Amino acid sequence: MNEFLEQRQEEMLGLLERLVNIDSGSRNKQGIDRVGEILKEEYIALGFNVQTITEEVQGNHLVIRHPEAQAPELLIVAHMDTVFRDGTAAARPFSIVDGKAHGPGVVDMKASLVSLLFAMKAISDSGLRGIENVEILLTSDEEIGSITARPLIEAHTEGKKAALIMEPARKDGSLVSGRKGGGDYTLHVHGVAAHSGIEPEKGRSAVEELAHKIIKLHALTDYNEGITVNVGIIGGGDATNVVTPEAVAHVDIRTTKLSQAEPIDRKIREICAVPDVEGTTITVEGAIDRPPMERTEGTARLVELIKGIGEGIGIDVTDTKTGGGGDASYTSAAGVPTIDGLGPVGGNAHRDDEYMEIDTFVPRCLLLAKTIVKLSE
Repeated sequence: MNEFLEQRQEEMLGLLERLVNIDSGSRNKQGIDRVGEILKEEYIALGFNVQTITEEVQGNHLVIRHPEAQAPELLIVAHMDTVFRDGTAAARPFSIVDGKAHGPGVVDMKASLVSLLFAMKAISDSGLRGIENVEILLTSDEEIGSITARPLIEAHTEGKKAALIMEPARKDGSLVSGRKGGGDYTLHVHGVAAHSGIEPEKGRSAVEELAHKIIKLHALTDYNEGITVNVGIIGGGDATNVVTPEAVAHVDIRTTKLSQAEPIDRKIREICAVPDVEGTTITVEGAIDRPPMERTEGTARLVELIKGIGEGIGIDVTDTKTGGGGDASYTSAAGVPTIDGLGPVGGNAHRDDEYMEIDTFVPRCLLLAKTIVKLSE
């Protein structure tokens, strides 16, 4: 398989260039569907069946299985959307500089889409078992929280013994064995307006109330337990001489254990239910709705298996935890041993200087292919 892939690196880079040069931001259905059609044609040419899950607003999802797949044990998930605005591909098209590929979404995760396809090609060419043991989901809205993809992913975890998620490897090459969960809240604070000079005593400041709540909410952070509460955006008031009647805050919550969600949610609502400024009230919207990817015994075994494969092909495989969310959380929460970060190595995702290290393209593709084969024995 290594020789097969090495001979096709230029072909891999050519497909990567095609995909990167298509705007496929999460709200760009047309662009995402173009990416999907290119990949669909590739998988059909390889002999796979491809089912299109049509979405009216978001891009379509693809469910890919080999005709010989009766009860595939491996679920592989990759996303086709990026975070970049329309026009970015034309303004900053695919390029290669000093051994690094650049362009919008090059490593997060269009290189992974190519790597996954060519891993399937390499396994097919080798004659080894594997392609009939996988079910592949290519989704369209991971970057905005997998709004439509989440139920699809959760439905396809049934009967799976392992899930491989195709986010890129970390900058140091690490796989991801743990991710934080969390959610978002919006606090609407209601007070009473008054002239701040003539009759301030008649006012009830929503900004003052919000200030008290920010301090109390941030006090819920517990670094030892991996819990963080961050009031990231606040707003309120139109003039300095008015006691502010309305204020708003947007809050980000991160957790490391599924069991932490309910207690944190309860504490947030308890804090907001009791005013510090008499005469003010708070309306709370939101929830902790993203489960964490916990490092289970099954995940640990997967890490060790992949480390062993890496040793055989000259890759020092390590694993790490990250605070960011992702689709691995949904497969993990469903009880399926999950490993993330199986794409090529790169960095600066979501930035103008995002890159993929070209010399990791083939080795990481080989690592993925051998992992699928090993898990299919």
